[in-house]
Amino acid sequence: MAAGAAAEARAARKEWKPRLGVLGPYTEGNADFALKEGFNNMILSAGPGSTLDARKITDEQIEKVKSTLASKGMNVSALQINGSHIDPNPQVRTRENEYFAKAIEMAGKLGVPYIGTQSGKDESKPFPQQVEEIVRVYEDKYFADCEKYKVRILWEPWPGGANIATGPVGFEALFKAFHDSPHVGLQYDPSHLLWQMMDPIQTARDFVDKIYDVHLKDTEIRWDVLKRGGIQPVDKAHWWSYRIPGMGSIKWAEFFSVLQSVGYQGAMSIEHEDALYGAGTNHGPDFSEEFKVGFRMSKRYLNQYVPV
Repeated sequence: MAAGAAAEARAARKEWKPRLGVLGPYTEGNADFALKEGFNNMILSAGPGSTLDARKITDEQIEKVKSTLASKGMNVSALQINGSHIDPNPQVRTRENEYFAKAIEMAGKLGVPYIGTQSGKDESKPFPQQVEEIVRVYEDKYFADCEKYKVRILWEPWPGGANIATGPVGFEALFKAFHDSPHVGLQYDPSHLLWQMMDPIQTARDFVDKIYDVHLKDTEIRWDVLKRGGIQPVDKAHWWSYRIPGMGSIKWAEFFSVLQSVGYQGAMSIEHEDALYGAGTNHGPDFSEEFKVGFRMSKRYLNQYVPV
């Protein structure tokens, strides 16, 4: 009986095929490139000044973008917007909050379920007060629109922005304060945890039920530089660099094993910030030829784990 049940369970297992995508600005050229290279998802940059500027885009333009992507069969898992949601400057905060609320509406009209961002940060306040302020602002400014437009706010653990959701301490405090709200979650990027000297695999395991979208980016640690100069070298020697997947120190087989273990079927998109392949010189919005090479090389590596 038990053997028969086990055999039936094995027979029911399917090949793991989450969506594999790229992150970048919306242009038809970028969407066509992604499709040609075998990607079936995009995360679209949607901050002020982007090709999806929520302050300027009209409903007619939104519908055109939506229909164009649908005609190509391209899924969009998330919009990407940096945000200083509890900025200590009242004018900046108001501007940020108003823009983000418009972006939630835009995402809903596009049919995009998530917005990747930062939690918000105000270093003039103690950590517990920052958590309380984030909760207050989200509940006052965002959650009604999240409910109306069926959009969830996801925190990327990027420590370079206005963010306290940079690792387990911030994650735990925020999710507890939000009482497991359905309107927030994680856009998981293991590269950020690695260079902060956190464990990206164990952290993914601990918070896997909160992961709704994934950035695929690697981090190379130059231990020879780090051991000589430390994390704040006096000569400003660069001891870590973002790399395309497979060119850094992330243990990708272990990371994907965590996601497979819970049947994660969301999207995973390459966030290309590797200077060896055009990051920093790709001024777009269309991807440069050099920049495209980074995506191609990433996909070649990732296909051993994520067949499309």
